Parts: sequence; structure tokens; C-alpha cells
Amino acid sequence: MPTIRRAFIFFLLLLLALCASQAGAQVVRVNIDDTIHPMTDEYIGRSLDRAKAMKADVVIIQLRTPGGLVDSTRSIVEKILASPVPVVVYVAPSGAHAASAGFYILQAADVAAMAPGTNTGAAHPVTIGAGKIDDVMKSKIENDVAAFLRSYVSKRGRNAAVAETAVRESKSFTEQEALSQQLIDIVAADEKDLLKQLEGREVRRFNGTTATLHVSGKPVEDSEMSLKQRILGFLMNPNITFIVLAIGALALYFEFNNPGAILPGVVGALFILLAAFALNLLPTRFAALALILLAFILFGLEAKFTSHGILGTGGIVSLTLGALLLVDGPIPEMRVRLWTALAVSVPLGVITIFLMTIALRAHRNKVITGEQGLVGEIGVARSDLNLQGKVFVHGELWDAHSSSPIASGDSVVVERVNGMLLDVRPAHVREPASAG
Repeated sequence: MPTIRRAFIFFLLLLLALCASQAGAQVVRVNIDDTIHPMTDEYIGRSLDRAKAMKADVVIIQLRTPGGLVDSTRSIVEKILASPVPVVVYVAPSGAHAASAGFYILQAADVAAMAPGTNTGAAHPVTIGAGKIDDVMKSKIENDVAAFLRSYVSKRGRNAAVAETAVRESKSFTEQEALSQQLIDIVAADEKDLLKQLEGREVRRFNGTTATLHVSGKPVEDSEMSLKQRILGFLMNPNITFIVLAIGALALYFEFNNPGAILPGVVGALFILLAAFALNLLPTRFAALALILLAFILFGLEAKFTSHGILGTGGIVSLTLGALLLVDGPIPEMRVRLWTALAVSVPLGVITIFLMTIALRAHRNKVITGEQGLVGEIGVARSDLNLQGKVFVHGELWDAHSSSPIASGDSVVVERVNGMLLDVRPAHVREPASAG
């Protein structure tokens, strides 16, 4: 009996190990439908590490992107080339494209695939910064990224010469053109078709080894972004970043003009910090922040001086220019759009000028409450004031002091308040003119 029991336990443990092994062997799917930026890089890196830890059979990166930042692209390519788990990059669904940075990522894959009706290419480098660069610098940048592409395309068994035309001539390719010119390996109608074509396929890894893919019937598990990656990924849209920055600035201004409101201060500080995190990751022109600051100065001057809208208009123009120049992305999708800049700048300018006008008027208005509210008020003497006596002001009886004799029943003017004592003068006596 002990021998049978031990054999049964051994068989049970072996069965559990086999089940665990089968559960860990699966397909990890990563969905990229955005520009390529630092959060994309972090998300892909985290997904590849997870696939390695769970000993997945393959990682499928479903890709749709207009392009993105060179540094993030290089980092993603490095992670794909170094991944111990085979990586399939699949441009999908139909109608999608993997342009610019997406082309480099597609070529880095162990298996490059595209859905019908997709395209890729247009990978010529776009410089960040104002002005036209000279031919020598342009040639250096072009040669550098072309060499970067050649360094891994040929090792993947693809046509490096044709791939290089996407860099030097900005050529784009449909899925059939890419397949016929050996830029991709598979055209698959959907993910089911892709897995079917991957089953039993032998791929040559970047390190020279070979691997046979077994994905038939394996579960496909999505790799989700972390909360931090979702928040910062959302803020990587420069239009969102500018809106968050503008709301934060307006909320802080409201808090400064209404100390103790608390909520606007908390919201403003939070939004400003979120915008600062995003701008730190984006290709930001920090000089554009000077234009945004100038805009608020002009809004304040408009509220203080009568300029018939000239200063306010200048502030709106300055804020709009600051928005347009704030993020200097390599593609239009990574810059603030004109309509976004106008939609934020005009209402923000009007609201800020309105709030500043109210605040300045409140500071200029005479105080009408408390002790200072008594200064300048007219009262009636209730006793003869021979230096001191009683006066009736604002429905209250006060001790009063006067340097001039005042008869009971005469009108008096309050000049100042000294604690519970009022300094008054006869109402018919004019206040001495100021020396200034």
C-alpha cells in the first residue's frame, strides 16, 4: 500500500506540473494603437518581460501607428531583438498603417505580418526643431537611421536594400508590395488566420538560433497597461497636455485670488504636475512656456488698464503661439493642433480677464464693513464735544474725540478709528488738502 500511495502522489505531481507547463505556454498579445513615445516603450518592455517570466510561446504586437519619437523607437527595437520569446509584429486591422517609427518596429520582429488593406513605410527621419537643417547634417541623420535599419533587417532575412528606400526615399508599401519585396513574412486576414500560419513555422532568432512556433489551440492573453502607463500614455497627446496645463493654471489663479478655497488649489497643483510629467517626456520647447506666461501678464494688464481689448488680444495670440510651439513632435499627431490652441486660448483669455477685473475692482472699492467702513461716514454729536464726547454713527453710540469744539446735534465726519474711539471733525469743516 505505501508503494501504491507514493506512486499515486508522484503521478499526481507529474500531472500538475504538466498542466502548469501547458498553462504557462501561451500567446501574449500587445495592442499598440497610438504614437510611439516613452510610455509605448515602457509598455512593450514590461509585456516582453512578462512573457519571458511566464515562458510564453510567442508575443504578438498588434500595431497601428502614425510614427513617433526616434529614441523610443530605438529602445523598442532593442527590446524586441533581445527578447528570448519570439516576437510577431502584426499591422492590423485592415485600413491601419505602421508608418515611420512603425516601419522600424515591424522590421525588427521575428515574424513581420500585415493584414489586407494596410500599409507601412515612409520612414524618412524628421528633425525636431525650427528651421531648415543644412545638407551635411541631414545626410548624417539619414545615414545613421539607415545604418540602424540595415543592422537588423538583413539578419531577419529580409530585403535590406528595399527597406532602406523607405528611409532615403520615404517610400511606402502595401501589404502585397511588402510581401513580394520580402519586407514581411505573412499576410493574414485576422488573428485566427495569423495563428494558423504561425503554427509549426520555424523562425531564425536574432542571436542565430532557430525556434519552431507552436501556437495552435494556445490561449491568447492580453497584456494590459499599468495605471501609470495609461495616465501618462493619455497625457502623451500634446493636445491633452496643453488642455491640462491651461486648466491647472486657471485653477491656481482662482485659488490665489480666493485664498482658502482649497479645491481649486489642489486641482491646479495636480494638473500642473501632470502636465509637467508629460512635457518632460515629450520633445518640449520650454521657451514656449515664456509665451504662455506672457499671455497671463497681458491678461492682467488688460484688466488693470483700458486698452480697448488690445492687451487681451495680444494675450490670446501669445497663448495660442505658445501652445503651437510647446511640443515639437516629428509628426503632426505629436503637436498641438491649431483648433485646440484656439479653443483653449480664447475662452481662457476671456475668463482670466473677467476674473482679474473682478479682483482688481474689489481691491479698489472702499471698505464698507468693519472699523474701516466707518471712515468717512456722517454721524450726529449726542453731546457737546470739547475734545471728547459721544457721537451716533451707523446706528451705534461711540466715544469720540475732536480737535474742534462740536455742539450736541451737529453733524460730524469720522476721520479715523482708534480701537473703540472715533476721531471726528465737524461736517462743515473741509479735510485739509494732502501735500502730495
